[in-house]
Amino acid sequence: MNAAPPGAAAISATDVRKDYGDRAVLRGIDLSVGWGEVAVLFGANGAGKTTLLRVFAGLARPDSGSVHIAGRRMGRTGGAARRAVGFAGHQTLLYNDLTCRENLAFYCKLYDVSDAKHRIAQVLEQLDLSDRADRRVRTLSHGMQKRLSMARAVLHEPAVLLLDEPESGLDTASLEALGNLLRHWAESGRSVLLTTHNTEIGLTWAGRALALSDGRLTNDFPVTVSPGEDCVNVLAGSVDS
Repeated sequence: MNAAPPGAAAISATDVRKDYGDRAVLRGIDLSVGWGEVAVLFGANGAGKTTLLRVFAGLARPDSGSVHIAGRRMGRTGGAARRAVGFAGHQTLLYNDLTCRENLAFYCKLYDVSDAKHRIAQVLEQLDLSDRADRRVRTLSHGMQKRLSMARAVLHEPAVLLLDEPESGLDTASLEALGNLLRHWAESGRSVLLTTHNTEIGLTWAGRALALSDGRLTNDFPVTVSPGEDCVNVLAGSVDS
């Protein structure tokens, strides 16, 4: 993990605003995510979840406000801040005519990953893709491409992992593998911010839940789900409180 300045949060956002034309998408977001934390962001379609993650990943610039990743200002020291982030969104950012292994080798060069051969083998195994390593991306199912996109995101062992609906298209075994990866990420002192429409998955994976509505954060609460407890009721109770 890239070293962060003492006391710096994994993610820190201050009064982040973003408009698309005359539509305000983010309306003054203030948020801090600590080290070793897995946080889930809920919200309806159009609430601004994807835009917020793209701003945090350095893929979209806020119109105003500031974002710091691992203590580095996104936009000013953008290169260092972006290298501290792993991002997997709706677009896989993979090359369809390259194999899984070739895609990961390309990103190893991009991020200057040492011992690339070993690291590629490691993430392929983590995401259960070893037996598909030499298949071209265009021949893979949507779920397999999603897994490879996740492998790409964690390849350089970033300090912060940003995942936009990572459960979409994954089977039960893949979901279990992803949940284990996120737990490992947090236990190693790194941080995760993910979005999902699946309340049960979000509240099972995360220790903190946030709600975004019309570009504003409306709720922020710790999550403790007991075995057999109704996750929907947990979320409803927290939102009502």
